[in-house]
Amino acid sequence: MATSMRRALMPLHRMRFINSKNAEVSLEVRYPLPFVVPVRTKKPASADQEAKARAAGVVLRQEYMERAINITCTAGVFDPYIPPEGDARLSSLSKEGLKQRTEQIKQGAASQIRKVKEHDAEFTTKAFPVKAQEVFVDAHNTLTQFNKEKLHSLVTERCYPEMVRGNRYKMLRWHFVESLEPPKVVHARCPDMVSKGNMYGQVTVRMHSRQTLAVYDRFGRLMMGSEEEPRDVLEYLVLERHLVNHYGMWRLHGKIGSLTGAQAGTIVKTIMIPGPELKPGEEFEGLNYEVPKPKAVQWHK
Repeated sequence: MATSMRRALMPLHRMRFINSKNAEVSLEVRYPLPFVVPVRTKKPASADQEAKARAAGVVLRQEYMERAINITCTAGVFDPYIPPEGDARLSSLSKEGLKQRTEQIKQGAASQIRKVKEHDAEFTTKAFPVKAQEVFVDAHNTLTQFNKEKLHSLVTERCYPEMVRGNRYKMLRWHFVESLEPPKVVHARCPDMVSKGNMYGQVTVRMHSRQTLAVYDRFGRLMMGSEEEPRDVLEYLVLERHLVNHYGMWRLHGKIGSLTGAQAGTIVKTIMIPGPELKPGEEFEGLNYEVPKPKAVQWHK
């Protein structure tokens, strides 16, 4: 009797054990395995990787560090003109003025001008300075309007970033007042680039003029300069043209002796000091108002 009861209860005991085991297995938390994503880098393959790739029959492609090159203009000014000391201040009748004149004739290089005339039949040393001044004025007027398409047709790809750098969120007011001296050609060079015969013409023009410049920030506050006070400016403009290109144009390529942003120093912002409130009929000159001096500030101990 006891044996028969034991045999009857044995299947029930087995089913209970199996159910409890399945419950323990279901309570176990299985975390997913990490998924590794290969990342491509620009680092060159090592010798071990190349050896493994060759053993597997895979040929690694050699990487080249290439840089784009623009052949419509050169990357700088070849043999730049050296302005004489005291230019625009010495008379041509004095001894120092005569020395300057002889140096200008030496640097003019008539042979280089003849090379320019061989490719540009309309080039003359008398008419070209006037054309260069027109290009200079048009380029700066276009810069104040920031017309990119027209500015690219007036300046080279090397000069464009130098003109637009630092002008973001600013307003420029530039005006050409008059020419104090007629512009003239003082230097000319015809360098080759890439291959022999691929010639570029660079002509330096001396321009002494009177201009006004005012720079405003994005809030309309004056940062530097003045629209009412003209300044005398002596500049040496470098114009360039791809001579072998029949459709090439003379464009502004740079300036000689001009200060960059780092050399010129930081711009001192112009601020307005609040004055007294005037009543109707009063004038500021009659109040004898004294401008208060700024208080001393201790920046460090």
